[in-house]
This record gives sequence, structure tokens and C-alpha cells, in this order.
Amino acid sequence: MPFRRSVLAGAALLPLAAQAQQDITFFRILTGGTVGTYFPIGGLIANAISNPPGSRPCNEGGSCGVPGLVATAVASNGSVANVAAIAAGTAQSGFVQSDIAYWAYTGTGIYQGRPRVDVLRAIANLYPESIQLVVRKGSGIKSVADLRGRKVSLDEPGSGTLVDARLILAAFGLNEKDLKAEYFRAQQVADSLKDGTIDAFFSVSGWPQSAVADLAATVGIELVPIAGPEVDALISQFSFFSAEEIPDNAYKGVAGVKTISVHAIWATSSKQSDDLIYKVTAALWNPATRKLLDSGHAKGREIRLETATTGLGIPLHAGAERFYREQGLIK
Repeated sequence: MPFRRSVLAGAALLPLAAQAQQDITFFRILTGGTVGTYFPIGGLIANAISNPPGSRPCNEGGSCGVPGLVATAVASNGSVANVAAIAAGTAQSGFVQSDIAYWAYTGTGIYQGRPRVDVLRAIANLYPESIQLVVRKGSGIKSVADLRGRKVSLDEPGSGTLVDARLILAAFGLNEKDLKAEYFRAQQVADSLKDGTIDAFFSVSGWPQSAVADLAATVGIELVPIAGPEVDALISQFSFFSAEEIPDNAYKGVAGVKTISVHAIWATSSKQSDDLIYKVTAALWNPATRKLLDSGHAKGREIRLETATTGLGIPLHAGAERFYREQGLIK
């Protein structure tokens, strides 16, 4: 549940109505590593939905967030860790890949044999997350099959990226024993490619991802296509995957490739108040938020109301569902 605190300085001198207006609700948004896309997008959304006591009114150029709400974007280990925190009630919300959300809610896939995370609910689909296979320029790695025997970071344990990397390798008849597999955090992986500790790494994030952009501008990189009949079969098997294309110059001087994507879902718990999540959802889609998203990050422009309920894989929170029904997105 959201953590509430009243600002009680001089409370005895304030009328009861004024005291009520000073109530603060803290709302955490777990994101991912600071070099990925989740973290900056989380910061934009936290800013948009916050409206601390004393803020200027929305119609006077102030915050258009939820009155009394203080939201914060918190770096984390990613999707799997975020699901665990939401289930445990240690975080009010978090960003989760659509595949991880589906498996957690249904108790299938990587959650087979474990209790279902049946409290998991969606606030919104945000944007597609491209699965990016990044190699150093001139590495000679031109396909997933070429990873055999190479030093490859699959991302850290607990991340959605690791799960998807394993699925992609399996589609090409590979597993971790066929590689020199490493499990570096997103913050480490760029330096590891620079110094030659690894030859390649997987990343699941909206492009352009800052760490990959830096590599493109410094040591030089190539993107490896994740495509072909093996990937067509993977998409048929797992409906949360979609075919996608990263365009030329998404990273300066780097040729585009065909790949696959999952969706970035903003998730919460069914135990969160319907009224609070309704207000949070309304603040997310306030016209003032549109301006923040469009100017704050390239992926922010893809966060659109018309796609908010697509590709979720888990039920909407009742508060969010109420908002989308009012907007005509759900009939």
C-alpha cells in the first residue's frame, strides 16, 4: 500500500481541513539500471504524476499530478526483481517486460512450479522494448549463430533480458554452455565491451539506449539481426514477442537491423487503492504529461493513450480500467 505521512508541524494551530491537505502519499516506481531506458522514463513519469503539498495549481502552470502524491523513480535489477517487490508489497509499482508479467501472473514459463503472482496488475502499456544484440565493430559476429564460443554477457540474474536471451539462443540451437557466458549488470557491460572482456551483449530496452549510444560514438559497434525462420517460430510460440526493426542511425553511424520486441508495462498490485490508481492513470495521460514525455526522451514519444491497453498480458488494475472505460478504450 502507498506510504502516507502527514506534515504535522504546527498541526495544532491548523484547521482540520488544512491538516488533511498536508497529507503526503509516497509512491515508488521501480525501474531498471541507471544506464537503461526504464530509469529516465520512470523519472519523467514520476515527475508528471507528483503534486506535493504547496505545488502551484495545474491551471496556473504548476503540477498536474495527483494532489499530495510524491512519486520517485528507483533504480533496480529489472523486471523479475520488480515483480518480486510488487508481490511483497515493498514497492507500489514498477516497470516490467510483458513476457515476465505474463509468466509471473500465470505461473508459467520461468515461474513454472512457483506460486502465481496473482496480485500483479497493469496501469499501462508504455512502449515496445527492442531486443538488441550489440557487438564491437569488426567482431565478425553477423548472426546469433555466430555467438558460439564467444564471450557474451546475457545480463544479470533477475533481469528480463537474461530470460529473453536464453529463449533466443535456444531458438538457434544454442545454450549458455555453447558460449563463454557472462552475467554483467547493465552498468558494467559497456566498459566490458570497450576493454574486450566480452565480444557481445544482449540488451532489452527502448532505443536509443544511452550506454549503447556512447559505445557507438567511442569504440564503434554493430547491431546483429535477430531474425530468420528460427525467430519466426519463436514469435509463433510466444505471443508477447513482436517483430520489430531498429532503423539506420538509431545509433550514429550504425546500420539498422530486424529484431524482436516485448512491451514495457507499468505494473502495480491489486492491493493498491482503486481511487489512487485511477488518479495516477489520469495524471499519466494528462495533456501536461504529453509535453514532458515528448520532450524528455525519444521513447517517451511512443507512450500513447491509444496503445495503453494493448499487449499487456495481465489484467488492468480496477482503477486504471475505470479510467480507460471512461476514455472509450475499453467497451
